Amino acid sequence: MSMLRFNYRSQALGKYIDVTVTYPTEYLSYYDMSKGTRHHTVGDRQWDTYKPGMKFQTVYLIHGGGDDDSLTYRYTNAELFAQYNKVMLVTPDIANSFGVNTPYGIEHYTFLTEELPVVIQTLFASSPKREDNFIMGYAMGGNVALGTAIRRPDLYAACVDISGGIGLTVNTDTLKKELTDRKDFFPLYSASFAPPEKLDGSEYDIQSILKEHLKNGVELPKFYIVAGSEEGRLKDRMEADANTMKALGVDVDFIVADGYPHHFELWNDYIKVALDQLLPLKRAFLYPDED
Repeated sequence: MSMLRFNYRSQALGKYIDVTVTYPTEYLSYYDMSKGTRHHTVGDRQWDTYKPGMKFQTVYLIHGGGDDDSLTYRYTNAELFAQYNKVMLVTPDIANSFGVNTPYGIEHYTFLTEELPVVIQTLFASSPKREDNFIMGYAMGGNVALGTAIRRPDLYAACVDISGGIGLTVNTDTLKKELTDRKDFFPLYSASFAPPEKLDGSEYDIQSILKEHLKNGVELPKFYIVAGSEEGRLKDRMEADANTMKALGVDVDFIVADGYPHHFELWNDYIKVALDQLLPLKRAFLYPDED
C-alpha cells in the first residue's frame, strides 16, 4: 500500500487542509511479470501491472470527532483492508465539523461534495464514475457519511455509517430536541447547525431532502448503518434512523455489532467488514480498456 498526506489550499474552507490518500500498490508491477520475475517481489499473490490511465475505485473514509485524517490509519488497519480489496482511500481532515456548512461560515459540506471530488479525481487516479465511489465513516464521520450520501446521492454508489449517532439525523425532531436540551453538552454542536426553530426545510433537514429525492425518483445509494450493541443512546438513535429510512422505502440495512462499545475496536473491525463484504467493490484495478 502507498500513502500520501496531501496538503493544499481549499477554496471552500479558506485554509490549507490535510488529506490522506492511500493506494493499493503492494502487488502492482512496473513490468509484465509473466515474462519472468526480476528485482524484489513480496509474496506469491497475483501481480497486476501499472498502466497509464488506470483508475481506482475510491472510498471516502471520514474520521471521527476529535480525530484527524492521520489518526484513522494509526488506530485502525484501514490501509491493509483497502489493499486486500484493491481500493483507494481518501480521508480528509474535517475537524469537528459534522460535515455541514455552518451558520458561522465554515463550509465543510461544500468542501466534501463540490471541491474534494474534483481535486481527487483531477490530481489522483480516482475513477469519476458514481459506481466506483463510496463513502463511509466512524463515529462523527459515520454520521457525516450518512448525511452527505443522502444529500448528494449522485456521488456515491453506497454508504456505510459506523457509530454515527451524533449530528444530522433522518429524524429531524431528534436533532431539534438535542439542540434545545443539550446546549451546554458541546457548544460547537449547537453552533454547527441552524437554531431548532429553523431546521424544518433547511439544509440540515435531511428527512425532507430524502423525501424529495424519493418523490422525484432519484437513484439513492445502498445504505448500511452499523451500531455496537453497547453504544446505548447512540445505538438507539442509529436504529431510529434506519427504521425511518426503511419506512420511507430506502434500501438500508441496520447491523448490530454484538459486544462492541463506542470505540476503535468496533471501527477497525467494521471498516474491514465494510470493505470485505458490504460495499459492492470490483476488487480489481480499472484499466483504460476495461472501465
